[in-house]
Amino acid sequence: MIRIVVVDDQELVRTGLRTLAEHDGDITVAAEASNGATGLQKVREYLPDVVLMDIRMPVMDGLDATGRIVADPELAGVRVLILTTFDEDENVFDAIRLGAAGFLLKDIAPLELRQAIRAVAAGDALLSPAITRRVMQSVAAGQHRPADVAPLLALTEREREVLTEIGRGLSNQEIGQKLFISPATARTYVSRLLAKLNARDRSQLVVLAYETGLVRPGSP
Repeated sequence: MIRIVVVDDQELVRTGLRTLAEHDGDITVAAEASNGATGLQKVREYLPDVVLMDIRMPVMDGLDATGRIVADPELAGVRVLILTTFDEDENVFDAIRLGAAGFLLKDIAPLELRQAIRAVAAGDALLSPAITRRVMQSVAAGQHRPADVAPLLALTEREREVLTEIGRGLSNQEIGQKLFISPATARTYVSRLLAKLNARDRSQLVVLAYETGLVRPGSP
C-alpha cells in the first residue's frame, strides 16, 4: 500500500485527488493539509511515501514546504510530487532544484495521476513532457544561472552518453536499446551519475543535462 499526504488549499481539489488516488485500492491518503506549514507537520507525523504538493498556498507555499521536506534527514524516504495549475518555468525549475521528484499539471488524467504516484513511490523521477520542454527552454534562454559544469569532467564518455539520453527523457530500457546495453547496465550508470553529480534523483539529472549543454531544446 502506497501512503500519501495531499497538500492543497482547496478542499474540493483535495477531495478530488483523494478519490482519484484511492480508486484502484493500492494507494491510500494518510492525511490532508490546506497549506505548506500544516502539510509539513502531517508529513512528519505520518511519514508517507509520496506527498502531492500544490505550489500556490497561504502560510507556506509548496516550494518552501518541499525544500524543508527534502532537507530533513528524518524524511529521506518521502518523495514530493508537485501538482499545480500553474505551468510557469520558474516554479518548475525551483521545484526540481529543491528536490521534487516530479511535476505535473492538475489537468492530468486520473490513470496518469495514479501511475505518477506509483512511479514516484518506486523511486523514479517524473516530469510531464510539456513541463520538461518549458523548463529546458527557460534554461536555454539563460533565465537561470547555468550550473557548474566542472563535475562533468569526472564523467566517462559512456556516462556522458547516458546522461544525454536521460536529458532527452528516455527510460532505462530505451537507453539500453539506443546504447546497446542492458536495462540493468543502464540503471547502474544512472546510479553512478546520481552519486558523481550529487543529484537527488533523475529529474535533477535531466535539468543538469540541459544546463551543461549536453542536450538542447529541439534536439533529436
